[in-house]
Amino acid sequence: MQNIAKEIRLLTCQCIASIGQGHIGGSLSIVDVLTVLYYKHMNVDPTNPKKTGRDRLVVSKGHAGPAVYATLCHKGYISQSELLTLNKFKTNLPSHCDMNKTPGIDMTTGSLGQGLSCAVGMSLASKIVQDHAYIYCIIGDGESQEGQIWEASMFASQKKLDNLIVFLDNNNMQIDNYTSNINSLIDPKAKWESFGFYVQSIDGNNIDAIDDAIIKAKKNKDKPSMIILNTIKGKGVSFIEQKGVANHSMPITEDDLKQIIEELK
Repeated sequence: MQNIAKEIRLLTCQCIASIGQGHIGGSLSIVDVLTVLYYKHMNVDPTNPKKTGRDRLVVSKGHAGPAVYATLCHKGYISQSELLTLNKFKTNLPSHCDMNKTPGIDMTTGSLGQGLSCAVGMSLASKIVQDHAYIYCIIGDGESQEGQIWEASMFASQKKLDNLIVFLDNNNMQIDNYTSNINSLIDPKAKWESFGFYVQSIDGNNIDAIDDAIIKAKKNKDKPSMIILNTIKGKGVSFIEQKGVANHSMPITEDDLKQIIEELK
């Protein structure tokens, strides 16, 4: 899976380079969790994206769409030529995830704070119909400043949605500054525990740690799960990591792509 993650990082960068600029930092930070989900844990079928009873993924931080598209491409949902149409005229790959355009996308996202509510609704529905699906959701740390995140979490806890596994991409940055300078989460583990979640805090760019945390989350009963992914924004490409806050959305030139290919080969 380490090699797969490298390949998905490269596809993510190629996707963004095809349009010249995009949300590279927060896309690269979640590649590892996407790799583990799609190649180890999620019950999905690229030949039947709408199959009944499938596991679902809601990427609430919808601006990380390029990483999701790259993963779907690697998994066989979309072609590599289509991957290079990101945000172009008549594309099926808008900059933020759209379930009406892209096979394999389970929920349209991008209005920050709303995706978790959708995931909670999916989890409750899965419980009602007893299809035994797991619902996964990825949220951002900047996004967690939204009140709707906490409204959804209260409901998930009350309904004992143990089929809901949420990941916090805790990369410590948001669009224009460090989260600690804008509206700090202070102690996200304590917060989520106080809202009734089973919480784990791990190295979010470590494949084995992510795998182990998901296994533990699936064994947990009567509580929704939160896995805090302590990540590096722009993870995997040195000059993008070094940009810090500026890598939220940044240009990727042909020369940049050559360097990325050299680092990830």
